[in-house]
Amino acid sequence: MSDLQHKLDAVDPDRLDQQQKTQWLQACDKLRTRLESPLATASRLVFSAHQGMAIRLAVDLRLFDVISEQDGVFNVEQLQIEAEPLLVKRILRFLAAMSVIHEVDVDKYTTTPMAAALVTSSPLSAAMIHGTHFWTVLSKLPEYFHSNGWQSPQNGLEGPFQFAHSTPAHYFEFLNSNPYYGQAFNTVMSMPFRRTGKDWFEFFPVASLRVKTLSDPLIVDMGGGQGEDLRKLQFHFPDLPGQLILQDQPGVIAGVDLPGIEVMAHDFFKEQPVRNAKAYFLRTVLHDWPDMQAVQILRRLRPAMGADSLLLISESVLPESGVGLSAVLSDLHMMASYASLERTERQWRSLLEMAGFALVNVWLPNGCESPRDLADQPALFEARLE
Repeated sequence: MSDLQHKLDAVDPDRLDQQQKTQWLQACDKLRTRLESPLATASRLVFSAHQGMAIRLAVDLRLFDVISEQDGVFNVEQLQIEAEPLLVKRILRFLAAMSVIHEVDVDKYTTTPMAAALVTSSPLSAAMIHGTHFWTVLSKLPEYFHSNGWQSPQNGLEGPFQFAHSTPAHYFEFLNSNPYYGQAFNTVMSMPFRRTGKDWFEFFPVASLRVKTLSDPLIVDMGGGQGEDLRKLQFHFPDLPGQLILQDQPGVIAGVDLPGIEVMAHDFFKEQPVRNAKAYFLRTVLHDWPDMQAVQILRRLRPAMGADSLLLISESVLPESGVGLSAVLSDLHMMASYASLERTERQWRSLLEMAGFALVNVWLPNGCESPRDLADQPALFEARLE
């Protein structure tokens, strides 16, 4: 045991690249799986939610903000927080047990880089708010499936979220009426972890997208948020001819100013106003909707498309087998929050056919073939009108 501990202590994270870190973490997970009893594994999984909630409570209390202002060792009495001292102490004790802060003596603590990363201005605090909010929905999944005969949800307006909250509103409507969760959602959507792998324009022949005049619409980014994809495309291809158009809900694009990019309010459940664009682009939009609504979105687009128009969809694609844990976690999250799903290539093809499109190509970077590659690399689906 001492030899093993010595080897572990000798690991210097600062000298490891990301692949090496991933290999070490996978080795640790594999070792734990082999050593843990079924009871220990079940207990760890059951109580993992408690750990996340302890952090969420600290985030809501702005406890990490106050901790970040302390110089060196601090105790409960030093923290200016509008909460019962005993409650604060219990939360601090939990954070220390998780090594989120360090306990140096009785009721004395010091901060850590993890605690500093959870201050209110950090995207990680938004991720904790956004993620833990769905636990109310997850806890209702057994009741939901008992009530609907153990069938996958089919309607984005009659899914687990609506069941758990006793509301007819879609999750996006809920966000519009709840700024605390809406801001957390918007922050999470802009976090780098959502853009793993290569950008679609790095392996798709962008130069093949041509228009007749500089004023013709080249790419319409539907539901494109605040324009990150178009900004990056514009940076890498500054001489690309034609108009770049960003579309999203008014509340999302309010105040967005993108030189060289037209910003347009549009609901993709309504008919597309930009006609005969060379490409209509959807990135991580359709995985928010089950087939019922996804088909509606695509059919609303059809009348605007010309004979040479392309539909480009940047989305994750699940392998038919060997799906990794992160992918199935995402699939369950999509089902709980949006009544939707992550799709295999076969399911994407079926969806496109239902909406009257033909799948022309599935673009991936060279060498991206295994299930592990697909977990980290969104595909680009190229489709045309049938």
